[in-house]
Amino acid sequence: MRVPQPLSMNGAIATNRPFALAARVVLALVGGYALTWGFVALGIAGLTALGNDFHEAEMALLLLAFLVYLGLFLWAFVTSSLKLVVLVFGGGSVCMTACAWAVQRALLG
Repeated sequence: MRVPQPLSMNGAIATNRPFALAARVVLALVGGYALTWGFVALGIAGLTALGNDFHEAEMALLLLAFLVYLGLFLWAFVTSSLKLVVLVFGGGSVCMTACAWAVQRALLG
């Protein structure tokens, strides 16, 4: 008699379930923070470049950052592909941080 294997949410056979859950938790915490930080840095730099006061842009984006982080954190558990989470969090945070750095250099230079 065959023992049925547990299924993941998308119907595929779940392999190495504890590792996948631990990876999602770490990615949700660290990757979500990195992407949110890049979003805030880019938003502050962009709003300042558009003529808004730095402290007003900072306060607005830091208030918005909570909702962004919460959405990213939850999305990391809902999506079916762990590779997609790594790509979005890693690529998005690097791209946004690099763009924020470029905008800040243009403003200060």
